Amino acid sequence: MLAAAYPIARKILFSLDAETAHHLSMAGLRIAEKTGLLNAFSPALPQTEPIELMGLKFPNRIGLAAGLDKEGNTIDALGRLGFGFIEIGTITPRPQAGNPKPRLFRLIPHEAIINRMGFNNPGIDAGVANVRAHKSFTGRIGFNIGKNKDTPNENAADDYLACFEKAYPVADYIAVNLSSPNTPGLRDLQAADASGRLLETLKKSQQSLAARHGKHVPILFKVAPDLTDQQVAELAKVFLEGGLDGLIATNTTLDREPVKDHAWAKEAGGLSGKPVFEKSNHVLAAFATAFSGKIPIIGVGGISCKADAEEKLRLGADLVQIYTSFVYMGPALVRELVESRAQSRLLSR
Repeated sequence: MLAAAYPIARKILFSLDAETAHHLSMAGLRIAEKTGLLNAFSPALPQTEPIELMGLKFPNRIGLAAGLDKEGNTIDALGRLGFGFIEIGTITPRPQAGNPKPRLFRLIPHEAIINRMGFNNPGIDAGVANVRAHKSFTGRIGFNIGKNKDTPNENAADDYLACFEKAYPVADYIAVNLSSPNTPGLRDLQAADASGRLLETLKKSQQSLAARHGKHVPILFKVAPDLTDQQVAELAKVFLEGGLDGLIATNTTLDREPVKDHAWAKEAGGLSGKPVFEKSNHVLAAFATAFSGKIPIIGVGGISCKADAEEKLRLGADLVQIYTSFVYMGPALVRELVESRAQSRLLSR
């Protein structure tokens, strides 16, 4: 019933400013979860065989990408919709207001979004507290971490390390965001030498924290779809040699060619949704080839149906995430993906 009602809710939400609609919908989900409405109107999904990856058991292959639940305060409600894992953030060491509004734009004919949010978040301490407070979600929780806007790149490792150490006790995995186009200079950290140094720093911390907390929390890096083949090759070498636990491919794109006819095309920010699918797939496939199965990959970017999810898996992804398509299609998409052949077709890969 919840899935059937979403098209009506979407008409109302899409009549509002995109950011206002986002906050209202997230608040509505929290209220519906706390009052039991989500349980009443969202039928239980069929049980699937857990997927073991990076030393973790995922209830299913379908995750929510970072950016929707930046604070980690809607985990239980989102979990009721069927996600096997939820990635919160991006979270920075200190609270951050983000970029001036407006900063979120719907490109409805393209089923796309342009955002230049700028890592607006309450800071790592609030994020950790919110995750500790969740009660019912039994899937995996990832922390997506970044640097504060006013932290120079030469000190970026300090920010990532601060977030990493605070998130470690409560996170199932930690994703290092090097690829948002909305923090000046952030993508420079994707250079092979910079990525290598950061990975080395985090791996040393991971080793000591694993001994202290009695658990190994995987480190993942999230990369852009705008990488060249040469950049992919250089980064793949760094990731393999540095012991990266997993990769998320990909973030949003700066390319506007697929939406050049839209009035919002010239807005600054990262483009997500259907138009990024092919570009994201190219980077995903290139990394998968370079890794030869040695590093797991989470595929994200442009998934809007089960065939898209299956294509990501065919190209080398082990798990998939959605975000923009969830805004456009709602809970029905989560159910479709969880119930699809994507859950079983590659279990023996």
